[in-house]
Amino acid sequence: MKKSLLGLAVIMCFSCSAQKQAVSSGHGEPVVRIASGMLRGLKEGNVDVFRGIPYAAPPVGEFRWRPPQPVASWEGVRDAKEFGPICAQAGFGAGQGAISQGSSEDCLYLNVWRPSGARPGAGLPVMVWIHGGAFVGGSGNTSGNGFATKGVILVSFNYRLGRLGHFAFPALSAEHPEEPKGSYAFMDQIAALKWVQQNIQAFGGDPGNVTIFGFSAGGVSIHSLMTIPSARGLFRKAIGHSSGGRDGVLTGRPISKENASQYYPVSAETIGINFARKHGIEGTDAAALARLRALKVEEIVDGGQENDGQGGPRIYSGPILDGKFVVESCSDAYNAGRQARVPLMIGNNSAEIGGPFVNASTSKEELFSMFGELKEEAKAAYDPDGTKDFAEIQTMFNTDKVWAEPARFAAQSVVKNGNPACIFLFSYVPAGMKERMRFGPGHGTDISFVFDNLRVPEGGSADPLDKEVARIMNGYWVNFAKTGNPNGEGLPNWPLYNPETNVILDVQPDGNPVAKPDPRKARLDVIEKAVNGGDKIQPNGI
Repeated sequence: MKKSLLGLAVIMCFSCSAQKQAVSSGHGEPVVRIASGMLRGLKEGNVDVFRGIPYAAPPVGEFRWRPPQPVASWEGVRDAKEFGPICAQAGFGAGQGAISQGSSEDCLYLNVWRPSGARPGAGLPVMVWIHGGAFVGGSGNTSGNGFATKGVILVSFNYRLGRLGHFAFPALSAEHPEEPKGSYAFMDQIAALKWVQQNIQAFGGDPGNVTIFGFSAGGVSIHSLMTIPSARGLFRKAIGHSSGGRDGVLTGRPISKENASQYYPVSAETIGINFARKHGIEGTDAAALARLRALKVEEIVDGGQENDGQGGPRIYSGPILDGKFVVESCSDAYNAGRQARVPLMIGNNSAEIGGPFVNASTSKEELFSMFGELKEEAKAAYDPDGTKDFAEIQTMFNTDKVWAEPARFAAQSVVKNGNPACIFLFSYVPAGMKERMRFGPGHGTDISFVFDNLRVPEGGSADPLDKEVARIMNGYWVNFAKTGNPNGEGLPNWPLYNPETNVILDVQPDGNPVAKPDPRKARLDVIEKAVNGGDKIQPNGI
């Protein structure tokens, strides 16, 4: 990233001596001094919690579609007991012309959980959580108590979503040519990581031992941070949950005859023009950009629609390859070994999403035909006896295509470049979900187990097996954050991934974690051949 106002946020920090002047009010509410001022949090048992901390200026007005700007310092002690607003999104039931309740364009806030009373210089490991939501929804307003009680500082944050997080337009490309363009969500994520580097010591954390981890779109973000040059050095370990690994980005450059075959049939700038036209804004100059910035946030979110509402022109881009900030796709970076040289833990659930999520096939024959010359090999891998239901095969295919095979691809690249990797498969279905999850745990099922914050029915108690699986999963993640190795006392051994032996950790349907050769190998092999062979099955994002 070139020097910008964001870079000044790192320079304008307190001296080391001032940074260490964290303050505690005895057994009452914890108070901490960070670079921008004093914060007062609250105690939850043996955990100190600080919520709603601004890590960048509000991205509104002239700062809409600009890199995150420095936070303004404050006088006195700022209350940090309540979550900040989540980033503007349509949400369920918000309807056209509205945004989800509690969401706002002013949303660049983060949260910190630490062991109660942790002091500067404690050198505690830090985990930074990146939420999912397809880059159009979700928030980091979660609970980190399950990590903080084990001696790990947990940081979560919100980042810009939808067209506020990923947007390109010709006048934007020309404006402030020294600034990065396009994927403002990733710029927010990097700003949050820079905040951690600057401030986490005040909470007792070690800025040299930061693990990033994320789910779904947050997992895709992990791969992007592994491959965006300006994110280098901001973390030491990475974990991807249902994160893929072959995820593409849309080119921010206008399509020409010379580059059309390399990217998508439409450029991110063209999508921006489509969106402007939907709102009656013609032209691509500074005046058009001013009108775009004058739109209400509800009009920008636009009901979360990806097209004009009539099935016509596309109006939402998702992550953008601008050539300067996001310089290449994750696939290209992993293939060339240009990703960050850090340990990687990666995996997914065994039955992520069913239905026509990846393809619109309506029968086994139609689905297997997508494999072209590999059709018979695909049949043998997915339905060797010809007895499986189409719904189960489609669920397995969706899961393998979008999540499992790309995760293996990323792990192989990491190992090839001399860094350790571990692969997990989460096959355990929670006690209360067995009827609904016929083929295995769906998208996001593993997250509450990793955070060790299971939902308990009112007036009831957590299922004992659920609690044991949560203890094991949280234990692996805590160990990895502390040492780079998930193994530790009271946990079954989880070996490093070796492409030759292909051993992964399978948290089996009975909840027992077992290290064994990947049972999906034949399926993932035929997916890999189809992707690399240029058949109808192509690399895709989430």
